[in-house]
Amino acid sequence: MVEAEAINVDLEIIVQGAQGRSKPELRLWLRMLSTTKLISQEIRRRLRAEFGATLPQFDLMAQLYREKDGLRLGELSKRTMVTNGNVTGLVERLEADGYVQRVTPDGDRRVTVAKLTEAGMTLFAAMATAHEGWLQDMMADVDPRMVSALWSEIGTVKTSANNHLSGAAFE
Repeated sequence: MVEAEAINVDLEIIVQGAQGRSKPELRLWLRMLSTTKLISQEIRRRLRAEFGATLPQFDLMAQLYREKDGLRLGELSKRTMVTNGNVTGLVERLEADGYVQRVTPDGDRRVTVAKLTEAGMTLFAAMATAHEGWLQDMMADVDPRMVSALWSEIGTVKTSANNHLSGAAFE
């Protein structure tokens, strides 16, 4: 926990002091980034401790859980923002553990679709329930109205950033 707090402080200390007050966009970005890092690190720790899983495995399983017919590996790569090679490695590991199966629809070996097995569906459902509880726990001191307001306000920031991207945008 101390390590996560140190990262939180380190990012925001960049703009502390008199000069920091004149950089509201930088301060906001660093606050969002440090909060994301803090929560992500704790989610990673809890996933590993309680399920022996990584956050990328959780994210990949979440995508497959939503798609009962499975997803092509390339689509999984896009949705998880992970390289094709890393998706292949994640799928291979989850397949070896019995949580994912790879199929070639219509016998076309050029196309590989990953699907959760029954064991994978059961595991992911348990992880998703725990994940939701962890987030509620970490945000227990935040009024639900504030959570709703922040969700909306950060959406405005996301839209503005998306409107000013120099490359391909994603949602």
